[in-house]
Amino acid sequence: MDQWLIGIAVVFVVLAATLAVLTRDPARQAVVLSALGLGLAVLFAVLQAPDVALSQLAVGTALTPLLILLSVRKVTRRPDDGSSDLSSNRNEGSDPERT
Repeated sequence: MDQWLIGIAVVFVVLAATLAVLTRDPARQAVVLSALGLGLAVLFAVLQAPDVALSQLAVGTALTPLLILLSVRKVTRRPDDGSSDLSSNRNEGSDPERT
C-alpha cells in the first residue's frame, strides 16, 4: 500500500512541477506552486519524514505562494490619479519672492 501512495505522490509532484514551469501567468503559477508544495508535503509524510512535511506545508504551500501573489499585486497596481506624480506639483508651491 505504501508503494502505491509513494508512486501516486511522485507522479503528482512531477505533473505539478511541469505545470508550474509551463505556466506563464504569475498568479496562476503561485496557485500551481501551492499545489506542488502540498504534493511534496504529502510525499514527505508518506516517506515518514513528518518534520520535513510540516516545514514544506508551511513554506512551500502557504508562505511562498503568498509572497508571490503579494509581489504580483504590488507590481501590477496602478498609481492613484496624480497623487503619486511629483513632477507636476513642483512649481505649485514656489515662493515668488525667491525667484
